[in-house]
Amino acid sequence: MICLPWKKLGLFAGGLLFGTAGIKILSSQDAKKCYTNVTAAVLRAKDCVMGTVTNVRENCDDILSDAKEINAERAAADAEAVIADEQNQTK
Repeated sequence: MICLPWKKLGLFAGGLLFGTAGIKILSSQDAKKCYTNVTAAVLRAKDCVMGTVTNVRENCDDILSDAKEINAERAAADAEAVIADEQNQTK
């Protein structure tokens, strides 16, 4: 007597049936409308995120230029202090 794995065959048949029905459902007109709306929402979200990224990048550029300016002023002040110290030592 041949013992067939009924459970495995049943799962395979159910998966085949579900897959076939799933393809029909996923390719339906309603599903396409849903995909279109989701894609449009993702594109709107991308635009919003990119706007925020641009704003943050501009702020970072401003901070970087201010930091460079501060460092340049400090370097100039340190150079003046060294020159003043050398002048005081030569007297």
